[in-house]
Amino acid sequence: MIEIKHVKKSFDNVEILKDVSLNVADGEVVVILGPSGSGKTTLLRCVSFLEKADSGIFSLGDVSVNLHKISKKDILKLRRKMAFVFQNYNLFANKTALENVAEGLVTARKMDKIQAIRKARQALEWVGLSDKENFYPVQLSGGQQQRVGIARAVVLEPEVIFFDEPTSALDPELVGETLEVIKKVAKMGITMIVVTHEMSFAQDVADKVVFMDGGLVVEEGKPEVIFSHPKEARTRQFLSRIISLDPVYYI
Repeated sequence: MIEIKHVKKSFDNVEILKDVSLNVADGEVVVILGPSGSGKTTLLRCVSFLEKADSGIFSLGDVSVNLHKISKKDILKLRRKMAFVFQNYNLFANKTALENVAEGLVTARKMDKIQAIRKARQALEWVGLSDKENFYPVQLSGGQQQRVGIARAVVLEPEVIFFDEPTSALDPELVGETLEVIKKVAKMGITMIVVTHEMSFAQDVADKVVFMDGGLVVEEGKPEVIFSHPKEARTRQFLSRIISLDPVYYI
């Protein structure tokens, strides 16, 4: 179980997260929707310790911490339970696909290098890139780089994976293949929190949809409820503008 309580964050006196609370059950896929600037990415970055929140409590399993006063020891302890898939891939440019996937196993998990390479090779095969293991990021398409990023996250066997708009940097024709891999991750039973603008994906995969706006959670619920009968006017307004623009990816 993940519990996020009363998270606040400001940049240069601009309040980005005003008071965000959210619960995520074990194995649940939660999709966060909302307009640009609503605080979606900031929330992910705060609960994964890429940004320091001004206040708030984060709990993962039996570990609960104050996000503003968390120790380096607790950050390390919690990071071993999580993985992050970035919008812009964040691969090491000087490492091959195989080395990128193995890196976290060797440096963070202290795994034997031979064993790490074996597991990394299996992860690349799982995302359909076994023939690209010796390619560097510059030799890969955006979709391939993102699949390497997903393999890098999955190989760690984390309790939770955060996805920050994983398809937003991709050319339209590459989106479907990446969403297909994310669907495979969802079927593994790993807890997932996904920030995305892909409405058809959210309807198909999410156990719960959260709509954020203005640094607040406006509404949350089952996808069939949020997309068909949203309670809040702001949710209805957002969805009416977005759904008609959202392409359908056959995955």
